[in-house]
Amino acid sequence: MKIDKNFLNNFVKVTEMAAYGASLFKGKNDKVAADQAAVDYMRKHLSYINMKGNVVIGEGELDEAPMLYVNEKVGNQNGPEFDIAVDPLEGTNFTAKNLPNALSVMAISTKNNILKAPDIYMEKIAIGPNLPQKIIDLDYPIEKNINILASAKKKKVEDLTACILKRPRHDFIVKSLNNMGVKIKFIDDGDVSGVISVADNESNIDIFIGTGGAPEGVLAAAALSCLGCQMQTRLKFEDKNQKVKAKKLGIKNLDKKYNIEDMIKSDVIFTATGVTDGELVSGVKDLGDFFQTETYALHKSTNTKKKIVSKIKKDEL
Repeated sequence: MKIDKNFLNNFVKVTEMAAYGASLFKGKNDKVAADQAAVDYMRKHLSYINMKGNVVIGEGELDEAPMLYVNEKVGNQNGPEFDIAVDPLEGTNFTAKNLPNALSVMAISTKNNILKAPDIYMEKIAIGPNLPQKIIDLDYPIEKNINILASAKKKKVEDLTACILKRPRHDFIVKSLNNMGVKIKFIDDGDVSGVISVADNESNIDIFIGTGGAPEGVLAAAALSCLGCQMQTRLKFEDKNQKVKAKKLGIKNLDKKYNIEDMIKSDVIFTATGVTDGELVSGVKDLGDFFQTETYALHKSTNTKKKIVSKIKKDEL
């Protein structure tokens, strides 16, 4: 089922406003306030949209409100039924410290077509477009995935660049890549934009690999679904409680490997608005009576891929 193209601008407006809210706290060393502002602006502007929205990827459970919680109803409860995945502020620390790559992110699909992933860790591997299908696999050794990718891209292994979250848990991956001579781009946070970088020719990122948040993995899959890329993921459980939580969300096979089509099963809209300047988009700029935003906007069924720059009057908030 396709999403009407006219919804794209509505959802762009939502992440624009959430990004603006978060931007008020840039460099103020208060990540909680920044996140709350993003949530408040996002919730307010979602309420104006003519839809029956249901949050399937959010910032927690009902008892953790006032964050946008899983199963919260959004929109004016008229119109089509949508599943909505949100990260009102990806990069709370980036915003608090006024560092690059903070975003407000959202993905929208028709009802029951976004994976309801628990807020736990997820293994991820992703590569860009125009490559043979299903050439990478989480169960392959690092070396095998790299060699297959190099062959498919007609590159030398040492000419490949991998993007990885800088975490001690990834030391074994880093060691393998170093032994092969693969270049590494480390990121401190924000693995939605990290995963998406495999789709951007200018980024020169050939592969994203490592473990990060499952909600962020689903959001990234929404973007890659629009961009013809490949991604495989698997939930990583740390205790029994996490397995119980996954089963409550309807996940039966806890060891399942998810490809993009398993996480995003239908048409999808993806929007990401910059809070601080980053590699994907520029951050919010205060122009006095106006503010300016830049949004990366995707809509799968209409093959839409564009960056939208908006100037918004502050008295319209």
